[in-house]
Amino acid sequence: MQERFLFEYAVIRVMPRVEREEFLNVGIILFCAKKKFLQSIFVLNEPKIKAFSADIDIEELKANLSAFERISAGSKGSGPIGQYDQASRFRWLTATRSTVVQCSKVHPGFSADPHETLLRLYQELVL
Repeated sequence: MQERFLFEYAVIRVMPRVEREEFLNVGIILFCAKKKFLQSIFVLNEPKIKAFSADIDIEELKANLSAFERISAGSKGSGPIGQYDQASRFRWLTATRSTVVQCSKVHPGFSADPHETLLRLYQELVL
């Protein structure tokens, strides 16, 4: 039997009007310490987002989500937060905040392949 590893994930959400508490799932962030894995993935369905909130700035939203992805990866240009260790980046990105881009509560699970699990969760919860 293949070894399974503890992982944590959250759903990345767009909440155009925070005061209404309505949101659209746009991505997933998944962290697995044992496999040294931290990755986020997102998609913007522009017609759906515009139907949800006609006045949202799509380009600004794309920039925010791209920064989220760069910080997850610890890429160049991800600023000081992107230089933290994986666990700290995951905690920072999934912290509760009152902005247009938010995350769900963090959920745990076990997986033999974190990347495969990320893609499965993305398919099930976002697409």
